[in-house]
Amino acid sequence: MRHNKASKRLSRTDAHRRAMLRNLTTSFLLHGKVETTTTKAKEVSKIAERLLTTARRGDLHARRLVASYLLDPKVVQKVCDQIAPTLKDRTGGYTRVLKVGVRKGDAAEISLLELVTA
Repeated sequence: MRHNKASKRLSRTDAHRRAMLRNLTTSFLLHGKVETTTTKAKEVSKIAERLLTTARRGDLHARRLVASYLLDPKVVQKVCDQIAPTLKDRTGGYTRVLKVGVRKGDAAEISLLELVTA
């Protein structure tokens, strides 16, 4: 049973899953959108929402918390200086998951995860 488990396992070990989600989240926040499987997109969406909510505070501790998860200092700077101030008016819902179709090789459902700017 998986009672009170917050995230999906994604058929990976803990270290591999954490590294993959950190990489995907960093790429997503760098480019503003990323195309991946629907399950991964939903997991990255949860993480990105939490990071953006933290970054909205705008203080040094919030910046360090964001930096502790993201892999690239340039992305941390972009999130804290450019993205977070534009989201001050929103109470949540910073990301959007749009289903694109299926992958040809293994018929996995592919989605586009994008940052909501307006």
